[in-house]
Amino acid sequence: MREYLVDLEMVKQLEDKATQIRKDLLNFIYRIGMGHLGGELSVVEVAVALYYKYLNYDVNNPEDPKRDRVVLSKAHCSETLYTIFSDLGAYSQDYMVEHFECLEKSKFGMHCNRLYLPQIEASAGSLGHGLPIALGMALGARKRKENHMVYVIVGDGELCEGSNWEAIMAGGHYELGNLVCIVDKNQLSMTGNTKDVMNIDPLGKKFEAFNWRVMEINGNNMYEVCEALQAIPPAEPEYLRKPIAIIANTVKGKGVDFMEGESKWHGGGIAKAELDEALKMVERNRRVR
Repeated sequence: MREYLVDLEMVKQLEDKATQIRKDLLNFIYRIGMGHLGGELSVVEVAVALYYKYLNYDVNNPEDPKRDRVVLSKAHCSETLYTIFSDLGAYSQDYMVEHFECLEKSKFGMHCNRLYLPQIEASAGSLGHGLPIALGMALGARKRKENHMVYVIVGDGELCEGSNWEAIMAGGHYELGNLVCIVDKNQLSMTGNTKDVMNIDPLGKKFEAFNWRVMEINGNNMYEVCEALQAIPPAEPEYLRKPIAIIANTVKGKGVDFMEGESKWHGGGIAKAELDEALKMVERNRRVR
């Protein structure tokens, strides 16, 4: 990937925000009693960079027809987005806890649901569906001559689903330059190492074979995340070019030492003593520039 100049002060501000979001997320999961902290923590840098800098998007005006779209295909990590929406003013954390998976007034679920939350572009949960949905959004935007981008965040574990590869093939065929697939490649799924469950490598070469432009980065390095997102050209619906795949190599449970690289933290709650220790670790692991 070419080197793009990125504002270091902006990167520092986004790193500080990522630290805050990790803390808020941990507190949120503690309060609701269940989450998928491993993958939720690994995708923080990507999500923070998107929502605080690189998207044309306002959480308080989620129906704006000119908005960029984000589809979270790895929807078991929806709490990361909820935490960001809360920080941006859409909801308070108390409100989210009160309306989390309750029978009479549920709005927030373990997997995001567009019927309940207008900030969610597509209901998801069954893995392998997000990328095909995003493909349809990007193709529709071209047909309507709309200048917005469509981003989809997928997990490496869900790339064993055949529907993803049908979408990857179609994205390359139609040369959808307004489509960006970000792979949160934390190398762990619920049952173990992704390479052992279903090896998807060499992932970059596979995307390239389907006519995608590929960027590979450290997805927990905010500078590299910003550099990749900054390199994406604006949407031009009448101009054919390769869709973009950003392979974000990340660490499951990033920022919390006892969670990092441990598949057991794919799902579950966190006890008060673990929460207290995790919050200290996030602060201790804060990037200092």
